[in-house]
Amino acid sequence: MYPGHHAVAHPDRPALVMADSGDSLTFAEFEHAANQVSHLLRSQGLRRGDHVAVMAENRLELLVVESAAERTGLYYTLVNTYLSADEAAYIVGDCRARVFVSTVALRDVATEAASICPAVERFLMVGLSEPDPLWEPFAATAGRYPGTPVADEQRGNVMLYSSGTTGRPKGICRPLQDLGPGDADEVLDWVRDLLGFREGMTYLNPAPLYHSAPQGSVAGALRLGGTVVVMERFDAERWCALVEEYRVTHCQMVPTMFIRLLRLPQEVRDRYDLSSLEHIVHGAAPCPVPVKRAMIEWLGPIVLEYYGATEGNGFTWCDSEQWLARPGTVGRSIIGEVEILDDARRPVAHGTDGTVWFRGATGFVYFGDPAKTAESRIEDERGVASTVGDVGHLDADGYLYLTDRKSHMIISGGVNIYPQETESLLATHPAVADVAVIGVPNADLGEEVKAVVQLVDSRLAGPDLAASLIAYCRDRLAHYKCPRSVDFVDSLPRLPTGKLYKRLLRDRYAVAGP
Repeated sequence: MYPGHHAVAHPDRPALVMADSGDSLTFAEFEHAANQVSHLLRSQGLRRGDHVAVMAENRLELLVVESAAERTGLYYTLVNTYLSADEAAYIVGDCRARVFVSTVALRDVATEAASICPAVERFLMVGLSEPDPLWEPFAATAGRYPGTPVADEQRGNVMLYSSGTTGRPKGICRPLQDLGPGDADEVLDWVRDLLGFREGMTYLNPAPLYHSAPQGSVAGALRLGGTVVVMERFDAERWCALVEEYRVTHCQMVPTMFIRLLRLPQEVRDRYDLSSLEHIVHGAAPCPVPVKRAMIEWLGPIVLEYYGATEGNGFTWCDSEQWLARPGTVGRSIIGEVEILDDARRPVAHGTDGTVWFRGATGFVYFGDPAKTAESRIEDERGVASTVGDVGHLDADGYLYLTDRKSHMIISGGVNIYPQETESLLATHPAVADVAVIGVPNADLGEEVKAVVQLVDSRLAGPDLAASLIAYCRDRLAHYKCPRSVDFVDSLPRLPTGKLYKRLLRDRYAVAGP
């Protein structure tokens, strides 16, 4: 993320616009602000390979700090704003951050986290007007430094943490490149060609900026001189209005956003002009086949899908035409060779489920944890292969279909059940707003299948609807895959990125029983 070129070529072009507040930065203003923070970080003694952590809601200053770290050779870690103080402190401490930036909106949890991060040297708070015993005001402190580049600019890198949906978050670290911030970027060239990014695009970001996909997409758009409109939080009708208002060309989304858009009344959807859209990219979570088909029917064949983990160990991709020919695929690999292996790490036949491995793609390590790194990879005469534990299969043409995450598997009566298929089906029921399918203890079977459902209208909750949902599944799936019981909840522990904290649900039922 280095807007220096565009600050000279297009100084008054909007770089960033906050959708609700209207706060914005031109490329010249963004360049000036990022350089100020660069000098601040250098003055604290941070040098190549050091770490800074940011815990902030979607706002301009988060992106300014990112850009400063990108041009000073630092690793920057973006902390999930939904974490507890203990969870946030674990990440800030584990990444060895020397500077921690947060905001007044998160002051309570950030302050509690800071109190158990003794290695942090400096604490900066966005929106703070007066210093307190711990926090320095971000704006006033950064404002004391020049807006010109530091003398030793060099390329930094993001170091994100796994979401922790199945266990303790892990820092995903890649080697720093020996590049200056303005040097040619092969990854950016690849993203531009693949996802249709282009100079002067208008990118709408509807997701939390701490997540890998929004972080990478926003960075790419800015490096290409595009204007980025950032939603503070996703709202389906507001998304439509912003596309019309800003003539948005590109957006990256998750399937839960698709579902909310499709549940807008037809007259609401018809109210907005979405014809400026060139590409909608989605990933991060499984998309039910009927949902994606409906999005393509509505917006046209502009929906692109990818599959890849934050680890960056591999990447598959497909466009709308490829997906329509093979509904449910997440595409063919374009980074790394896909291998499907059984539990003994032997190749399986086409159409047979196994663990998804990528060979020959981007290298990574789990920061400070060589044991977890070793668990995720194979090293043999053919090189290195790695996995994040997803299960799927390949067809004869090399297209990948995901079944589920291995850690989500339910074992009932000795039968392996992957809940994603059942979840995708229940998500299409008109009464269901969100759903998770998990295994809960059963004295005879070991585990039984349970659906935990958030309804569109909570007043419908009750045994009649539970029975109806079970019947809906049994009419369409093998009975052993269907829930034996349904619980209704006000909300599920799902991140705004679309990922579900299944671990929290499983832990709750392990204690409380089915």
